[in-house]
Amino acid sequence: MSTLPFCCNFARGDTKALLSFINSNCYFTSPMPSILTPFARPVYIMTKPVGALCNLACTYCYYTEKSKLYPDISRHVMSDELLEKFVREYIEMQTQPEVLFTWHGGETLMRPLSFYRRVVELQRKYAAGHRIDNAIQTNGTLLTEEWCKFFKEEGWLVGISLDGPQEFHDEYRRSKSGKPSFRQVMTGVNLLNRFEVEWNALAVVNDYNADYPLEFYHFFKDIGCHYIQFTPVVERYYSHPDGRQLASPMEGTEERLAEFSVTPEQWGDFLCTLFDEWVRQDVGEYYIQLFDSTLANWMNVAPGVCTLAETCGHAAVMEFNGDVYSCDHFVFPEYKLGNIHHQTLLEMMYSDRQKQFGAGKLKQLPTQCRNCAYLFACHGECPRNRFMTTADGEPGLNYLCTGYRKFFEHVAPYMDFMKHQLKHEQAPARVMDWIRRGMPAYE
Repeated sequence: MSTLPFCCNFARGDTKALLSFINSNCYFTSPMPSILTPFARPVYIMTKPVGALCNLACTYCYYTEKSKLYPDISRHVMSDELLEKFVREYIEMQTQPEVLFTWHGGETLMRPLSFYRRVVELQRKYAAGHRIDNAIQTNGTLLTEEWCKFFKEEGWLVGISLDGPQEFHDEYRRSKSGKPSFRQVMTGVNLLNRFEVEWNALAVVNDYNADYPLEFYHFFKDIGCHYIQFTPVVERYYSHPDGRQLASPMEGTEERLAEFSVTPEQWGDFLCTLFDEWVRQDVGEYYIQLFDSTLANWMNVAPGVCTLAETCGHAAVMEFNGDVYSCDHFVFPEYKLGNIHHQTLLEMMYSDRQKQFGAGKLKQLPTQCRNCAYLFACHGECPRNRFMTTADGEPGLNYLCTGYRKFFEHVAPYMDFMKHQLKHEQAPARVMDWIRRGMPAYE
């Protein structure tokens, strides 16, 4: 599954820095680097240096089969020529002083370390006064001391795909021969900690682990992980002539739902249970991306995750051969924008086609969503999950709608209080004391 580098944490206690951050259209303050906020940027392109190539065969992975889109290319790796072209164009097209590169897979560490040393070399060559930062997503199984030294020396943020305790993690995250991967991942995590590399976790919530939210959460607290993205997995089957089995957002029906998909009820219960512990004990100490993004929407500030934003379209993905697609979850032929060898990144990202893609997140909402009291908090979530119909038979309802609605209804009084605190230049973390005092009325 994909992740994006975490933004900063809204719930910390430094209100002066917080207000400054809000005024600049960002959202939370925390010890994490404040520049890692891709959705505050006009253009953001995730890069796939090895395409879909991976040393694992996770059951729920939506990206492994993307290799079937390139049957005539035997070696799915980015060339040095393409790398240099991408680095130069990507930096040149930015309108802000900070530039964030995100490297994704497949498994990114299947490119040798020399490739990423070359990345840094090219970034310095074309920086032209920009501040350059890098984030890389990995399953963690190939991490070594050498990799960790590099990440520490160059200040890279590492995202680790980790689905909680061993029983949960190994259910779906196994090697191509069926061997479990948890122990290898934890060896990598321990190396990151030993070399003091900044890292965060991406945890996929599926049909198996969704019923154990506290066990899930406590595991990350026990290993000292303070920055966590819990993401629901929802996939549908739809056979394509080239052998791909997963549906694009415009294909298939809910009856073809993949067995590992989390149900809306599970997702709502998971979030509510998790939130109840976090809001009472951990605000300002542990960063849960969805909770911070929800508070951002409560504040009418751009959230740090595209799924909850009003529109999208400024976060695309580039494959190993230079093909650019509208989004990491929309790597289907019908969402291909072009190729960097034939069009510039600027032309593709500001094309009418990409603008329509981004605006469609809002324009294609069904009436039920437009009339929902929590539209401001959800914005219909990700279009890739909008394959249900409303009670009136209108298409475009999000599969996870009932789960999200339960969550928003549950957290509303706490979000209201934290919003009040922010407006009065107080730390949202005071919500924990407010709860202990019985949630008294406030002005």
